Amino acid sequence: MSFFTELAHQYIDGEWRTGNGSWDIIDFNPYNGEKLAAITVATVEEVDQAYRAAERAQRSWGETNPYTRRLVLERALRIVEERTDAIAEAITEELGGTRVKAGLEVRLAMEFLREAIQLAPRPEGRILPSTVDGRENRVYRLPVGVIGVISPFNFPFLVTLKSVAPALALGNAVVVKPNQHAPVVGGGLIAKIFEDAGLPAGLLNVLVTDIAEIGDALIEHPVPKVISFAGSDRVGRHVGAVAGSHFKRAVLELSGNSALVVLDDADLDYAVDAAVFSRFAYQGQVCTAANRVLVDSAVADEFTEKFTARIAALRTGDPADPETDIGPVINSFQAEALTGLVDQALAEGATALVRGTTRGNLVEPTVLAGLPAGSPLHRQEIFGPVVLLVTFDGEDEAVRLANDTPFGLSGAVHTGNVERGVRFAKRIVTGMMHVNDSTIQDEPMVAFGGEKYSGLGRLNGDSTVEAFTTQKWISVQHGRTDFPF
Repeated sequence: MSFFTELAHQYIDGEWRTGNGSWDIIDFNPYNGEKLAAITVATVEEVDQAYRAAERAQRSWGETNPYTRRLVLERALRIVEERTDAIAEAITEELGGTRVKAGLEVRLAMEFLREAIQLAPRPEGRILPSTVDGRENRVYRLPVGVIGVISPFNFPFLVTLKSVAPALALGNAVVVKPNQHAPVVGGGLIAKIFEDAGLPAGLLNVLVTDIAEIGDALIEHPVPKVISFAGSDRVGRHVGAVAGSHFKRAVLELSGNSALVVLDDADLDYAVDAAVFSRFAYQGQVCTAANRVLVDSAVADEFTEKFTARIAALRTGDPADPETDIGPVINSFQAEALTGLVDQALAEGATALVRGTTRGNLVEPTVLAGLPAGSPLHRQEIFGPVVLLVTFDGEDEAVRLANDTPFGLSGAVHTGNVERGVRFAKRIVTGMMHVNDSTIQDEPMVAFGGEKYSGLGRLNGDSTVEAFTTQKWISVQHGRTDFPF
């Protein structure tokens, strides 16, 4: 199957369609600039059609036995298993993901599908006591109805499935708007998998469009009750504000500025390995990536020597080449922005311990040290293969530096004493913190989300059940109530 020929369309109410907009989104390979597809954007009218189709289909789906719903998820998992290589190849083509990144994304997506299969029968009702004699309080957990999903370009297959699969398992319908840089991997491909798995028409819809065409229609529409968004904090703030003004629940997974902290008793060779992966996986275009590597001054010289040697040896080039470590960033705008960021840091007094060059969308790794403490670059997200190396004296200063950012998504600490690491982790204001590991982690059953500007709400496991279901109280009076008048 040629994914970029057959799946580069709108998918509404079980039909593959051409959008009715007046312009096209062009899907490019970020490495070689090859045009993969041209997709005519969906209009506001098609947003309404998708949501109305989802609303109609959800009524019977929500009443379907959860074990029957689970069968669709099981078939979807088998399809992904059968098409693993083709999906990974599409990730490389559309996103510039290396072979390692593509393989990791598909494997994680399968784990999340396995968890979604188990979620279908998980929601439980309760019977609660009452202050009134003869009354029985029943609390039912029900699907919310229809969920709008807005997914990012960096891990579109995984992140979209993280919302779509459990939402369907729990009895909801879904409308997905993939990022315009990932319309197939984050949209059409997922629709095709569930179509082939036998999902009834209307339960999953994909709209390839842009805010320039539809404005806030995807969020403001009266049908969806939950908006699941992953992307930048700037856009996420807007999504949350619009959703809130329409009394919709928003689950927001936003930007990060994670720190990987190396304490004075860490295994330095292992910490170097973790730091290299934490910063440079998928060219650093990961919300949980380690923008900052903080190293105790007692071990800074040794760590820095090993760290910079590893980074200087990373290979930048064609992501389809299995020997490539660093592929292209997503577009020329991002490449130029990263070059400008490095120039800014150097102008502020930083030193480039490793200075990569930029060739088209290929941005080689750069390590910056000695950036003045007051530089705003310490506090912002750097979405690319540029890392800040910062030294500190003692744990208290490390905590202060790690927390000195408006973001709080992930982080990691390396130490020879696990309990010391746990105590340190508790002091960092993040949604997630990892002891002796990478900052880039995601597991199907563990709550994923951030603090501060890094998001609102959580997904995965029981957190997903909470996000995509609602509770309904039904009381039953056995006998007669003695009313006061």
